[in-house]
Amino acid sequence: VGGPWTGPVSWRKPTTFGVSFGLTLATVTWVSALAGVPSVRRRLFLRAFAAASTVEVVVITVQAWRGVPSHFNTTTPLNAALAYSAAGGGAVLIAATGVLLATVARLRPGVPPSMGLALRIGVGTFAAALGTGAAMIALGVTAARSGTLADAYAAAAPLKPAHGALMHGVLVLPALAWLATHTSWSEERRVRSVALGCGGYLLTAAAVPLAAATAGAARATWTGVAALGALGLAAAALHTARAVRHHGSGTAPAADVSRITPPIRC
Repeated sequence: VGGPWTGPVSWRKPTTFGVSFGLTLATVTWVSALAGVPSVRRRLFLRAFAAASTVEVVVITVQAWRGVPSHFNTTTPLNAALAYSAAGGGAVLIAATGVLLATVARLRPGVPPSMGLALRIGVGTFAAALGTGAAMIALGVTAARSGTLADAYAAAAPLKPAHGALMHGVLVLPALAWLATHTSWSEERRVRSVALGCGGYLLTAAAVPLAAATAGAARATWTGVAALGALGLAAAALHTARAVRHHGSGTAPAADVSRITPPIRC
């Protein structure tokens, strides 16, 4: 096939978009089941999401094969048709995610509170990521109409860190809550662990774009905040994984031994 691996016209873009959309589709399939989306609505939702994802990846791949930019490129009728097809696919993704967001806002009674928290924060941040992507498209298209493609990419670039940072909570947070269901913890303790993970993720997602938008001491500060948030999420995940391991082996963590060992009287 040939062609560069970096730059606005490269094979890196269709590769990363293909992997990202594939992982995202698998994630929303799993999350929609956890959220209890009604079966008929879920089938329609997943078909629309899969079709829109396919359109996005096909457009980006075709344009990479042709050796021209995919996003914001309306320089010829064919380029414009492909660019607007990708934009239409993005609109379908946002609408489909709205269905999922409405479902997690009013979860069925059987969903544990810890999972409910993870689903609401995860789907909410995913919707915010798609909204940020839509804003990037709007800024890029506006800049392209009055300038060049380089102007379009420059206009959209400041929102890329926020778009990327918000994308992954929909997978990471429900996975943390699911992992907690395989411990011997009470539901109250599971909620605390998931809340720590959600807080850490939100802190990181907020700090990453601020670090990217600043310089000097301010950038160092926001980078530290992002690292602190990531540490909180990692701590919640590691603590939960440790509890799962002890539960599976039939042993209790050292911190809980005092609760199950009777006092020794002399």
